[in-house]
Amino acid sequence: MTFALKDILRMEVAPALGCTEPVAIALAAAAAASLLPPGDIASIEIWVDPNVYKNGLAVCIPGTPGLAGLDTAAALGALDGDPALRLEALQPVTPETVKAALRLMEQGRVRVNVLDQTGLHVRAQVARGGSTAEAVITGTHDNIVRLARDGKPVADSPLLREAAAGDKGGLAELEAWLRRLSLDDLVNLARSADQEDLDFVEQSVRANMALAEYGLLHGPGLGVGKAMERLVRQKLMAKDMILAARMLTSAAADARMSGVKMTAMSSAGSGNHGLTAVLPIWAVKDYVDCTRRAVLEAVCLSHLVTGYVKAHTGRLSALCGCSVAAGAGAAAGVTYLLGGGVAHMAGAMKNLIQDLAGVICDGAKLGCAMKLATAAGGAVQAALFALQGVVVGQDDGIIGATLEKTTENLGALSTQGMVETDRTILRILTAKRLNVEQEPPAA
Repeated sequence: MTFALKDILRMEVAPALGCTEPVAIALAAAAAASLLPPGDIASIEIWVDPNVYKNGLAVCIPGTPGLAGLDTAAALGALDGDPALRLEALQPVTPETVKAALRLMEQGRVRVNVLDQTGLHVRAQVARGGSTAEAVITGTHDNIVRLARDGKPVADSPLLREAAAGDKGGLAELEAWLRRLSLDDLVNLARSADQEDLDFVEQSVRANMALAEYGLLHGPGLGVGKAMERLVRQKLMAKDMILAARMLTSAAADARMSGVKMTAMSSAGSGNHGLTAVLPIWAVKDYVDCTRRAVLEAVCLSHLVTGYVKAHTGRLSALCGCSVAAGAGAAAGVTYLLGGGVAHMAGAMKNLIQDLAGVICDGAKLGCAMKLATAAGGAVQAALFALQGVVVGQDDGIIGATLEKTTENLGALSTQGMVETDRTILRILTAKRLNVEQEPPAA
């Protein structure tokens, strides 16, 4: 099986409102609730894999006053989510929805369970009007594979048909195919982009730039991007292409992680991956003489490389995918934009992986803005070094003789070597949450 560029972009690049793990929970709950008669919700119960749990604990949910939590996402989705909007299912949420969700949780009607399994998995069960319905999502954040009401499968739902039409069920085939490709193949795919492809890629730029502009203007979340801009004005930092990339990318993450109700264009299943894959390239374009097509081809290549690396490391793991996957994509894209050849791009990706392979994913939260700043700056630096002939060799750590071997090694580190690390991170986060819940209120 082979895939055209349009197939890859359609499967790997999609709009997402909010962090994709809470959104997947909200989508599953909304899909289950859509099968039930109207009335008051009696109960909501969700089951998630450890990585979805990890990424849903602390990140703010759009449309709420800074609220977080898997139970919150499930309640919002069941009450007012629109499953037809897929990863934008929380778009209809209003302040009244938030109040109703808080009441449901206060009444103990929402339960969260963690499954002892790997791979992205969300199951939501909603009871209302004397009936119970469930929805199951696996593989990707919006891939609804099962719907049932009162234990009986619902096979004719348009939600299932939409999943099939989008070919989300072919992700395993796509990733197997991507793993067989070389960087030359990916570059040729990017260069094959027609006007429709370029227009679609430009949409990903516009969506993610809107988040960056909001972050720079308002300084939400940690305000990392706005702080950098302020430091430039104070002449405490000098703005070059590396700092420009860091500012844009972190400002967008500030907005997204704080729950600003604006859509990001995700890459390989993650909105933050999309920010990292796109915005460093868009920042660098202002420092070089280039055409619109060259910039958009570079962004297209970044999306392709991000998906290629994720095909080796897995969708969710203990490694920060923004650093090693989207960071590698951005490094390749920046090198492409600066006129480098395939050997330079491979060198830039090796540099990036050597630099950032140890960055852990300890869940989605406001602090991700710092990690995205590091990844964006590291991607540009890796590209500049490669163009100067500075490339780490095969005797360095997990770096292999070829880019392909390096990526295989990174995949082994992610899927095998970091398993216990992931468990440890989850134990720490769970213990923190329990301590917070058990602390008495301040006097």
